[in-house]
Amino acid sequence: MAAVPEHIQLQHLGWRAGFGESLPVIRSWAKKRRKEVVRKLVLGPESDLNPVKVVDETDLPDYRRAKNMGAEERKMLQRMNTNGIKDLSVLWTHAMIDSDHPLREKMGLFWHGHFACRTQNVLFNQQLLQVIRQHGLGNFGTLLSEVSKTPAMLAFLNNQQNRKQRPNENFAREVMELFTMGQGSGYTEKDIKEAARAFTGWSYDQVGQFRFRKNTHDEGVKTILGKTGNFNGDDVIKILLEQKQTAKYITRKIYKYFVNEENPDETHIAHLADKFYQSGYDLRALMQEIFMADWFYEEKNIGSRIKSPMELLIGLRRAIPMRFEQEEAMLVFQRVMGQTLFYPPNVAGWPGGRSWIDSSSLMFRMRVPQIILYSQEFNVKPKEITPEMGEGQNYKMTMQVNEFLRKQYARRVNADIDWTAYIAGYKDVPREALADSIAQSLLVKNEKIDKSLLEKYSDTSTRDNYIKTITIDVMSTPEYQLC
Repeated sequence: MAAVPEHIQLQHLGWRAGFGESLPVIRSWAKKRRKEVVRKLVLGPESDLNPVKVVDETDLPDYRRAKNMGAEERKMLQRMNTNGIKDLSVLWTHAMIDSDHPLREKMGLFWHGHFACRTQNVLFNQQLLQVIRQHGLGNFGTLLSEVSKTPAMLAFLNNQQNRKQRPNENFAREVMELFTMGQGSGYTEKDIKEAARAFTGWSYDQVGQFRFRKNTHDEGVKTILGKTGNFNGDDVIKILLEQKQTAKYITRKIYKYFVNEENPDETHIAHLADKFYQSGYDLRALMQEIFMADWFYEEKNIGSRIKSPMELLIGLRRAIPMRFEQEEAMLVFQRVMGQTLFYPPNVAGWPGGRSWIDSSSLMFRMRVPQIILYSQEFNVKPKEITPEMGEGQNYKMTMQVNEFLRKQYARRVNADIDWTAYIAGYKDVPREALADSIAQSLLVKNEKIDKSLLEKYSDTSTRDNYIKTITIDVMSTPEYQLC
């Protein structure tokens, strides 16, 4: 079997460890050893993490008064939370687009699905987001502990109602089933019941700070996964981390997300899980091990993932810088394509894979680059004067979709697009090689792209317009949906 070309391997790394990389970046990577590239991707810059923040604790009303609020005051609070969550989504989207450490944001997106949570409290969402961004590439034990103590998760999984004599099992069940060992993997219903007793007293105050309430905690002896003692919630987490099944479950989930969703290699997963466990759950070391492995760059793993809606949108906006007149338009794209940040479908998160695609969503996804990049009146109207397509069909379709979005959501896509840096990336590419070069730099699978068709529908009036129209057409192919 022929070796995968180096530039494809590097594009593959750019998409899996982030949201795709530009032609100049891929060329710069090609001059370095893999170890150096991977190390920089995993470590990231020395700069601190900028928090994604829309509210302070002091901005919020006193929740102790919530029961006594009038109808109008309740409506105002609900409106503030709803708008705050929209603003939080927009800000995190920009953090992903502008990040100089894309792997950290990609890990954040992964954990956002793993620790799936729905709450209408903007502060709680903000706190949970900070935890997964801050610890998502650190130690899994720390991440698990910090997430488990967020008001968002405690409220979502009903641990506020978990008290001695009246234990609520929701939180303990999901910590085992979804966060650590995986459903039905080595624990019993008795283990869940005993763990629920240990988590009694885990609560939070009115400003979203974790509180251990001793008077509601069950001080009795519990037996969990073969261990007996007067356990509390921290003890349960420690016991779960001692289980090798936890390392295997987390490793398998990370492997499916970053390597191969459809055909995970159990031998590789077992090897990685062993090292992950021995490292004390070092996530940075696990990711480095994956990206350094020769098997990561095998043909079967390249272009095997369907981009999630957020990967598609972030990748597009990182490739070509732009600003929307109304950034809330991004929320419309999220809703239409089925991945709205902070609104996972259930406790298991988004299923991913082929669930992202059906006949209608695929057509919309393929139109997204045109909807955005043709939204600006810049005299680039593709020459599509053919019987099959009709004159200017892409542009017309864009206007129709914009009208639909305006009617449905009062949001027209109007983007201020800066092509300068993108076009400059192709300055050394000869005119006759541009179509090939653009297809190769945007797609990890480009064998099926008909270059003559790209030429046929491109705007050849200027070199810049040619690059723009070829780029938009390549981004509108089924192949661009894969990474």
